[in-house]
Amino acid sequence: MDYFIESAPLDKLQSDCLLVGLYENQQLGPAATALDQQFGGLLSKLIGRGDIKGKNAETLLINHLPEGGIQRLVLVGFGERGKIGRKQFRKALIAAVGAIKASKVKAATAALLDIDVEAGDVQWKARQIVELFGDGVYQYSATKKVDDKIPLQQLAIVASEAQHAQAEAGLQQGAAIAAGVELAKSLGDLPGNVCTPTYLAEQALALAGQHDKLTCQILEEHDMEALGMGSFLAVSRGSRQPAKLICLDYQGGDSSHKPIVLVGKGLTFDAGGISLKPGQGMDEMKYDMCGGASVLGILRAVTQLNLPLNIVGLIPSSENLPDGAANKPGDILTSMSGKTIEVLNTDAEGRLILCDTLTYAKKYNPDVVIDMATLTGACIVALGRVPSGLFGNDDKLCNDLLGASETACDMLWRMPIWEEYQEQLKSNFADLANIGGPDGGSITAAVFLSKFA
Repeated sequence: MDYFIESAPLDKLQSDCLLVGLYENQQLGPAATALDQQFGGLLSKLIGRGDIKGKNAETLLINHLPEGGIQRLVLVGFGERGKIGRKQFRKALIAAVGAIKASKVKAATAALLDIDVEAGDVQWKARQIVELFGDGVYQYSATKKVDDKIPLQQLAIVASEAQHAQAEAGLQQGAAIAAGVELAKSLGDLPGNVCTPTYLAEQALALAGQHDKLTCQILEEHDMEALGMGSFLAVSRGSRQPAKLICLDYQGGDSSHKPIVLVGKGLTFDAGGISLKPGQGMDEMKYDMCGGASVLGILRAVTQLNLPLNIVGLIPSSENLPDGAANKPGDILTSMSGKTIEVLNTDAEGRLILCDTLTYAKKYNPDVVIDMATLTGACIVALGRVPSGLFGNDDKLCNDLLGASETACDMLWRMPIWEEYQEQLKSNFADLANIGGPDGGSITAAVFLSKFA
């Protein structure tokens, strides 16, 4: 989708559909007030009928307007004036996107930067508008015909001369993030017979080919064997698809600066191995590579913004399937670090590919390492489906990530990795076991990985 800043005054504006805001108790926002005056009190008359009160996420589509350049109008409710936080702003935007999609327009204009948001400046608001519209028009079409395709192709954001610089910065950030999210979602939605480890590696190479500051190296199974990645390779033994360790290196900062290393779990399909998962819902195990897809999406956004940072993306990618060669409960693996691991459950495989990747990450002498993974459903048991679990051994990094989650309205909750949990990973036959029993499953997974960080 195309995004741009619109600087024309409202009375000169040409738009298929214009979005303007109002507050609770039918208080028109600045742009809506200007339009009301332009149309001789039409908006006041329409809302006076009670069709919209201005509550958060209410919308009203007005299909017929007096002569002028604006063909349609969507009134968007934001809630009580002076009490609109970031979450309320985003919730209203999501409703606005839904109204635009339902209207079937090809181009829309958002005059919403004038809505007062606590801790949300013009740049942040412009970024959210672009992010949420980009996310809202996403449709999967790689392996199916989409008859009812969303027609929206263009979004303009109305900004005054004083707002223009901040709005443009927010637009550029939002467009880059939206592009990264689109890449991650499109890879995640692909079926496992298409999005194999080899396919994921090909996408990484293609991404690197689009930017001169991004390079990509693919480690094959023989490379990993030479490095001693016995834990990683044990997972891939049950699959006919060769494992790949995808290594992306973005050099946007000073060469003397230590890189940020991003690690993303890339299980393109997880049947559980010999510890086979139940059949119900197993089709969704194609999403077990979303940590890796997120790394690719982040680097797509980073390159689009040309950020002055050094970032390394590491994606261990494999399938986890049952086969005569697959690793078995009771097997002892030797990781790249030299630590031995007793496999008690082959469905706890994510940590087995990630632990060798974390050891490999040390070669980059990183400033910080951030590991993203669909590691265990036990985290949903602990936290539900609202926040993601955050585990870390560095308070500053964890606080930075918590702050970023507040800005992005994508919530994190810090979980413990106290040494008391290490008791659950003790093994009679190896340095540690790959699971810690039924209690605190997400915590013991993190404690396991902390042994390699």
